[in-house]
Amino acid sequence: MAKEKQSAQKSKTVVESTKHVIVDATNHIAGRLCSHVAKLLLDGNRVSIVNCENIMISGSKRSIMEEYKKFLEISSIINPKFGPYHPRRPDTIISKMVRGMLPRKKSSGQSAFKRLRAHIGVPSELKGLNKIQFDDAKITRSVSNYTTMTELSQNVGWTR
Repeated sequence: MAKEKQSAQKSKTVVESTKHVIVDATNHIAGRLCSHVAKLLLDGNRVSIVNCENIMISGSKRSIMEEYKKFLEISSIINPKFGPYHPRRPDTIISKMVRGMLPRKKSSGQSAFKRLRAHIGVPSELKGLNKIQFDDAKITRSVSNYTTMTELSQNVGWTR
């Protein structure tokens, strides 16, 4: 009888944790947002991040641009078509940041990453649904101390 209660509790937690969470990423710091999203994914939730173009990166604009352009210089010696491929769109940059926070070589990390969706703007199927925001991931200082993901993406070759 005790085993039945335990299995019932386990099945309840699995059902409760597999809900769809929609995160509005407007004015959130990129790293803090990604760590929260990675935790939600590892708990078994399906996560959709909307408004990826409004995510903020802390630091001076010049240093962020230089750092990312240096990252873009890494390529194959033989032929660049062999990779690595560097994301330039805001949604793919955020997806790769979240992937870096997941144990992607384990099956749990691979299945968690498959449950992630990142969107530029808000898609029509997610418009009427409730969106959450993380209070500790929001920006605390003036907007001038941050660079938006749109500015970074446009500077490295993304055309909207």
